[in-house]
Amino acid sequence: MTTPRIGYGAMRLTGPGHWGDYPDREGGVELLRQVADAGVTLIDTADVYGPHTNELLIRDALHPYPEHLRIATKGGFVRSGPEISTIAALGHRQYLRQSAKLSARRLGVERIDLYYLHSGWARDASFEEQVGTLAELREEGVIGDIGLSNVTLDQLRTAQSIVDVAAVTAHYNVADRHEQPLLDAATEAGAVFVPWQPVSLSVPGAPTDTAGPAAVRRVLEPIATRHGATVSQVALAWLLGRSPAVLPIPGTTSIAHVRENLAAADLVLSPDEHTAITGL
Repeated sequence: MTTPRIGYGAMRLTGPGHWGDYPDREGGVELLRQVADAGVTLIDTADVYGPHTNELLIRDALHPYPEHLRIATKGGFVRSGPEISTIAALGHRQYLRQSAKLSARRLGVERIDLYYLHSGWARDASFEEQVGTLAELREEGVIGDIGLSNVTLDQLRTAQSIVDVAAVTAHYNVADRHEQPLLDAATEAGAVFVPWQPVSLSVPGAPTDTAGPAAVRRVLEPIATRHGATVSQVALAWLLGRSPAVLPIPGTTSIAHVRENLAAADLVLSPDEHTAITGL
């Protein structure tokens, strides 16, 4: 599986608080089609987005999928209501098997291109058992590549001792780099590192904020002006320069922003500019 350096995160195409259907369903369908037409080759979703509505929207918009397009989804979370507090992690073998097979059904595929364990937080099965279940599903052809989401560095190393890990996704951007050791380990192992909320200049759990704190703006805004770019494009260009393993998946409900994000792959920061941002 190969893909250009910037994908698309579809999580925002859900209802308020990521619960329920996206209010403008026809608009969501059209946006996803334009995303694929713009050259995006990796769309990221999860069964808990909605739950389930995001995967169904992607199928309705894009199935049968263009030959160049790959879909990544995740399993291991359950959600019983609109409140974020109702989300819990489950890792039981039969639950994960059901989750993967139902995601494949909703997406309309025989095999899911990239399937993530959505977290390392479940306590109803050991982490090793959960990774083993994904390895089993890959052997059966239900999933292609295996990914890990919201895991610790130790969990990544444990998983790598069991099965090949193709991708690791975590919160990582200009303003929040606490997952740098995970990025380093993924790069060393030859896995793809997928930052979520990559253009946000905020901490995990906070709403997306592309303006960011004043200290960050003072560095990024002059660089953006010199390049005739936006701050978000500079933030993406910096991420791409951190490691050849980085593949951001910015999410947006605007096709103009999708094209703007993709154009960031052509923005080359000077060594001094990259150093200035890294030094924040």
